[in-house]
Amino acid sequence: MSSPAHELLSRVFGYDDFRGPQQAIVEHVAAGNDALVLMPTGGGKSLCYQVPALLRDGIGIVVSPLIALMQDQVEALRQLGVRAEFLNSTLDAENAQRVERALLSGDLDL
Repeated sequence: MSSPAHELLSRVFGYDDFRGPQQAIVEHVAAGNDALVLMPTGGGKSLCYQVPALLRDGIGIVVSPLIALMQDQVEALRQLGVRAEFLNSTLDAENAQRVERALLSGDLDL
C-alpha cells in the first residue's frame, strides 16, 4: 500500500518514487518535526518541503533569499495545480496585497 506521501508525489509531481533520503525527510517533516537538509543543487531539496506542506493542513510558507528561484518554483507548482504564490520586492503594492489577502483567507497551499 502506498503512503500518503507517495500518492501525493505521484499525483501532483508525476514521480514514481523518492530519491535518496527524500522519503525519510518528507515523512519526518510531515510528522511535524524539524529538519536541516543539506543536498547539492539538483538533489531534490524542494520536494522535501513541498510534499510535507501539501500533506499537512494549512499553508506552507517557504523563506528564500533567491527571488528567481522563488518565482520559478511558484510557476512550476501552479502548472501542477498547486495554489502557490510568492511575496517579494518585485511585486507592486496591488499584487502584494492580493497575495496577502489570499494568504489570510486560506486560498493558498504554498
